[in-house]
Amino acid sequence: MNPTGNRPGIDDHSIVIFGAGRIGRSFIGQLFGRSGYRLVFIDADPVLVGRLNAAGCYRVIMKGEKEEEIVVSNLEAIHAADTVHAAGAVSSAGILAVSVGMNAIEKVVPSVAAGIDLRHRLNPRAPLDIILAENMRSAAGFVRDGLRKHLPPDFPVDTYTGLIETSIGKMVPIMPVSELEKDPLLIFAEPYNTLILDAAAFKNPVPGVAGLAPVNNIRAWVDRKAFIHNLGHATAAYFGNYLFPEAVYMHEVLDHQEVRKFTREVMLQSADIIKATYPDEFTLQDLVDHTDDLILRFRNKALGDTIFRVGRDLPRKLAADDRFMGAVHLAARFGMPCDKIIKAMSFGFFFSAKDEAGNSYQPDIDFRKAVQENPGTAMLNILGLDLPGDSAVIKQLKEYLAAG
Repeated sequence: MNPTGNRPGIDDHSIVIFGAGRIGRSFIGQLFGRSGYRLVFIDADPVLVGRLNAAGCYRVIMKGEKEEEIVVSNLEAIHAADTVHAAGAVSSAGILAVSVGMNAIEKVVPSVAAGIDLRHRLNPRAPLDIILAENMRSAAGFVRDGLRKHLPPDFPVDTYTGLIETSIGKMVPIMPVSELEKDPLLIFAEPYNTLILDAAAFKNPVPGVAGLAPVNNIRAWVDRKAFIHNLGHATAAYFGNYLFPEAVYMHEVLDHQEVRKFTREVMLQSADIIKATYPDEFTLQDLVDHTDDLILRFRNKALGDTIFRVGRDLPRKLAADDRFMGAVHLAARFGMPCDKIIKAMSFGFFFSAKDEAGNSYQPDIDFRKAVQENPGTAMLNILGLDLPGDSAVIKQLKEYLAAG
């Protein structure tokens, strides 16, 4: 690990954040901004970039028992198409973060690589740590492979870049149109403010930023997030929408004991699997307490989180490597039961929640149409389930679908 402070041309108290969306601003930007860092956002939305530069700040309102308003300032924004300016920002950054969403991360890798290449030519002794603020497993390997495609063959990717995986537990709802009309930069978020990240991946000292929580076994924490938090959240959305299709908000469905009870049972079945997978990282009581705390957070009425936001994007959330099937595959490794998890997954096939304007998410419309035409083919071709490995799960899901 290299000490900072002897890095000419590097602003050690600046962070470049690819992605000025909800997590980029309400979580990464907010944490580093409150600790005195200068923020540089790089985003593909020219309107958002223009608004951030014109305002020079934005507001985050923490929605809990008490509201807390935070004004984040000392920032600038760069349009992603301005590759020269973006590369220059990366070359001098104290640290970098990527928060663009799993489906877009591949698109920003070339820009990150260009900045790293310039940085290395100007300052070969200033490795760059990159916080991968994405809810995806093996994010570091994915980004590493992408960087190698866009950097010279002999570039020292492994020693010059710290690819830091994270567990993003903060819940940030879709902003109501009425609020955005008053302030297009405003973001609501829950009070939870802990960023779990991979301690071992840093090439420089971990920044002294309140809220950063380095851990030694990041894979365990990423899996805990995916297979307890994400799984439980989706379960409540799918089962809640199945029972109460007119409900809009997560707190509405979770106020019903039937939804709350089933969601907890599913989460605890997965908690048993996580405990078996990582016996030295968590106790079962740790995971039970975590489950109960999450359900309390899911029921945060002040947050106004919608069933639509939590459940949408079925092709991703029901996929072979995501929250439901990922837990099922871990269960198979240990010969453990996963019947409740499969049942919870089945409710996703009936998911029909709509956004504030009354619209469904287009990929979900396409997926439901494919399921109606041929459920088995949709599971194989869209979700990526496997034969013969997932044949028992496919059979069970078909039975749930047929039963309605």
